[in-house]
Amino acid sequence: MRMVDLIMKKRDGRALSEEEIQFFIEGYTKGEIPDYQASAMAMAIYFQDMTDQERADLTMAMVHSGDTIDLSAIEGVKVDKHSTGGVGDTTTLVLAPLVASVGVPVAKMSGRGLGHTGGTIDKLESVAGFHVEISNDEFVKLVNRDKVAVIGQSGNLTPADKKLYALRDVTGTVDSISLIASSIMSKKIAAGADAIVLDVKTGAGAFMKTQEEAKELAHAMVKIGNRVGRQTMAVISDMSQPLGYAVGNALEVKEAIDTLKGHGPADLTELVLTLGSQMVVLGGKAASLTEARENLQEVIANGQALEKFRQFLKNQGGDPSVVDRPEKLPEAPFKIQLPAKKNGVVSEIIANEIGVAAMLLGAGRASKEDKIDLSVGLVLHKKVGDKVMQGDSLLTIHSSSEDVEEVMAKLYQSITISDNAEKPTLIYDSVTE
Repeated sequence: MRMVDLIMKKRDGRALSEEEIQFFIEGYTKGEIPDYQASAMAMAIYFQDMTDQERADLTMAMVHSGDTIDLSAIEGVKVDKHSTGGVGDTTTLVLAPLVASVGVPVAKMSGRGLGHTGGTIDKLESVAGFHVEISNDEFVKLVNRDKVAVIGQSGNLTPADKKLYALRDVTGTVDSISLIASSIMSKKIAAGADAIVLDVKTGAGAFMKTQEEAKELAHAMVKIGNRVGRQTMAVISDMSQPLGYAVGNALEVKEAIDTLKGHGPADLTELVLTLGSQMVVLGGKAASLTEARENLQEVIANGQALEKFRQFLKNQGGDPSVVDRPEKLPEAPFKIQLPAKKNGVVSEIIANEIGVAAMLLGAGRASKEDKIDLSVGLVLHKKVGDKVMQGDSLLTIHSSSEDVEEVMAKLYQSITISDNAEKPTLIYDSVTE
């Protein structure tokens, strides 16, 4: 088998066999196929696309390029959730204890975040003492006993994906549905999930800017999952403005606690109930999405979800008293208001730019070496569709410094006040096939 023949076959729009895809991925991972040939293949895929079967074969070839996590010692259906990213995306912090409290095991592997705010691990480390450095045996024991634990990503998972992603980044082939879908799904499958729920974001703050693109990606990933024996569902949700009100690590933990108490932001609560319902159905703990939602609402109302969060923090060395006393979380010394410059209705909050403003405060990393300030960030007081009067606070800047002129300028550029605007739709669609 020669790589040049496979490049020409895909260039001409013909489907590659499982063996041919395996040859490409294996050879590229080992360094036997050079970057220039892998680039040519990526460009051929970009223009000619792939069939559903090719996408599934590419995904599994990347899964088998490195280590895979064996979660078979954990009882029940292990359901993983993946978001394609956003700003103020606090869902995992709420979902993990919420879904666990109705008996679905949540064995979560998370990384640290690059970008606007920290990853799930960074956010959880806002709680004094919390750590993810636990052994695999301890991880399995905690999930079997209490249904929830989070561990840092370890091992050599999907090295082919890492190598191919870096190549796509510099060859103009990042936004290929086939390559995006197989990249995301390979990581979820290698991490040991039995079933997968996907939150595909769309809008100005998302990678997929239009609903059509988001829907195409969601269908591609759901088909891959179902084809390779992982039950998969997806929702398409809005990320034209930040989710919830908080953007920043400790601030998002506080918002997660509020949500588990039943008085979190309406949009965050709705998204969590929608994704959680899918996880509960896939986990075999409810026969329908309606029944699953009712069960989740019940454990919020009776305090079981909050108690599960308390237990989860304690199990991993965290101070569980922050659940009742969130003021014990890291707090920024300066809280500065951003006043509205005129009367009207908030018509746009550009999620990406709000995220950049939070990163300027120190809430996120521009490079892997950057240290995060867990206390800083933004708390919105107005969302799209809300009326404002001149002088009203649009948001509070939580900062470690009084000098926030650059951040304020960025925020004013990112928030538009007009004569009228409608509240955006939060959830556009659900995808099951």
